[in-house]
Amino acid sequence: MTKVFIDGSQGTTGLKIFNRFENRNDIELLTINQEKRKDPTERARMINMSDITFLCLPDDASREAVSMVTNENVKIIDTSTAHRTNPEWAYGFPELSDQLLHKVQTCNRIAVPGCYASGFNSIVYPLISHGIISADYPITCYAMSGYTGAGKKGIAQYEDTQRDPELDAPRQYALSQEHKHLKEMKAISGLAVTPFFAPHICDYPRGMVVSIPLFTDMMTKKYTKQELQQVFASHYRGKAFVKVRPIGYTTGMISGNTFAGRDDMEIEINGNDDRIVITSRFDNLGKGASGAAIECMNIALGLDPTTGLNIGE
Repeated sequence: MTKVFIDGSQGTTGLKIFNRFENRNDIELLTINQEKRKDPTERARMINMSDITFLCLPDDASREAVSMVTNENVKIIDTSTAHRTNPEWAYGFPELSDQLLHKVQTCNRIAVPGCYASGFNSIVYPLISHGIISADYPITCYAMSGYTGAGKKGIAQYEDTQRDPELDAPRQYALSQEHKHLKEMKAISGLAVTPFFAPHICDYPRGMVVSIPLFTDMMTKKYTKQELQQVFASHYRGKAFVKVRPIGYTTGMISGNTFAGRDDMEIEINGNDDRIVITSRFDNLGKGASGAAIECMNIALGLDPTTGLNIGE
């Protein structure tokens, strides 16, 4: 069996990964004594005993954990932002390109994408790689997430029966335009300029919608939404984790919580001849976090990528 250690198993992502292994008979979970979970000597011992270690830690702690590796066969799957733009690491969104897939298959260092960045890159990467927009297109991204994306402290605030009434409404944040996902959003997509990003945290537990609006007269040519749908359908053909919906799939409103509990995502293209909006909908704790981490592990082990994951129609 594959020996797996989760460094940081008490956080939101670490707990989700831990729980997903409960019914897998191909995984042996290495557990650390709770009194020693912050002891660097014991952590190093567990990491180097493992075949795969998941890092579910703050950035500095993740870098420290990587420095502890002495066993060259250990694969590290890091869920922090610490290594996502490091060219020596595989970026864990293998559906974007064959090159990224190959790197996840062969590299011992894998960085799991950020949740917002997953939705953003699922849209902008194909737009740039297929020449639909130029790298200097002034991209704007609007997004909303369930409150579980805020971590244990944020979850506690939202689930407190005496919470601040302000939490009853969606809240826009990252007002300084310095969100931690912006670096990978720009680097992975191939943008030459940093996008404008307006994320919102909302009063529901799980689920995310990331939206990219486009002006057709600013594209490299004036594409119709039907033409864009064909490009995206071709780009993601055969990819179990990314569904490109037909034009007209949603006729009313796109809700943020309908992919809760799923590990895949869907892309929709709506709009008219002048203005188009492309949306990516998924679970911020699924394809946006722990589901993506386990998908990467499955690929690295040569397994069916969907093993142990919830993939819908």
